[in-house]
Amino acid sequence: MADRLTQLQDCLDDLATQMFASIRYIQTRHQFAAIPDQPDIELARDLVLKEQQIEYLISVLPGIGESEANQSQRIQALEKELREADEERKVALAEREAMLVKLAALAGECKRVY
Repeated sequence: MADRLTQLQDCLDDLATQMFASIRYIQTRHQFAAIPDQPDIELARDLVLKEQQIEYLISVLPGIGESEANQSQRIQALEKELREADEERKVALAEREAMLVKLAALAGECKRVY
């Protein structure tokens, strides 16, 4: 599943497409009087449902309802976690390189024995 911002962007794209399709439908097929068995109300319902989905996605975005100070503290905590993870990654890469050197040395010794 995509992150919240990607979901929100997808919903906004869908809404724009639905709005365009609705306007296009009205321009090309709309009559000045109600026509039985026409899906004109279905188009409006789709737009309202998509708008409600967008409102929900906005309401659950991280940071909504949080003060600027709380958001700033959260960003600093996440930056600290990122720096720690980067340090762990660098240590792991160094260990990997050391293991590759040892493995190459062992492979070289095995060739000489056989």
